[in-house]
Amino acid sequence: MSKVFIIGANGKVGKNLVNVLNESKEHEVSVGLRKEEQFGYFEEKGVKPVFLNLEDNLDAFTDAINGSDVVVFTAGSGGSTGPDKTLTIDLDGAAKSVKAAEKVGAKQFIMVSAIHADSPDQWTEDMKPYYIAKHYADQIVQGSKLNYTILRPGGLSDDAGTGKVTTDESGFKTTQIPREDVARAIAAAIGNEKAKGKIVSLLAGDTPVEDVYN
Repeated sequence: MSKVFIIGANGKVGKNLVNVLNESKEHEVSVGLRKEEQFGYFEEKGVKPVFLNLEDNLDAFTDAINGSDVVVFTAGSGGSTGPDKTLTIDLDGAAKSVKAAEKVGAKQFIMVSAIHADSPDQWTEDMKPYYIAKHYADQIVQGSKLNYTILRPGGLSDDAGTGKVTTDESGFKTTQIPREDVARAIAAAIGNEKAKGKIVSLLAGDTPVEDVYN
């Protein structure tokens, strides 16, 4: 049984991931939260909450994730914040997560990035700070010593998941993907040797999510 630590668990993808992992009961799950009032929701699901503010220092990150086999970063500053929070959460928070995961000897790091994070020609002006943060956060993951998987989903919807996605950008028929299916793609990567070093774009499609790393 792997010990999985989710950074950004209070977000919608994170909550979906907790539900998906609870279905399998194959992992011991902990989550990093910055408010005590968020604890109850996860405790009711049998998940261990740990204090972690993404603006804390590296030592706080290291203490929070110590003992974890797998670290999942699915945090985001959200659309209502400015470029300053995008920088501190999506970039600096990710960088500290990677460094902490290295320090504690995590066996796997899974990054939830964004589609086109490596294609500046497709960045819109209003989303540029977000894409810049994701772009360089991905590079930090790739430059680390960690066994990593980077997932780059398109626009996130609250539609019910289908369990099917596409990873072929030339075949994209939509710009979106249900958050539940992103969560299932994360779960499918955990402990999966075929997911090692993979960078995977994700949108709604016809490929069973468990086959995306083949």
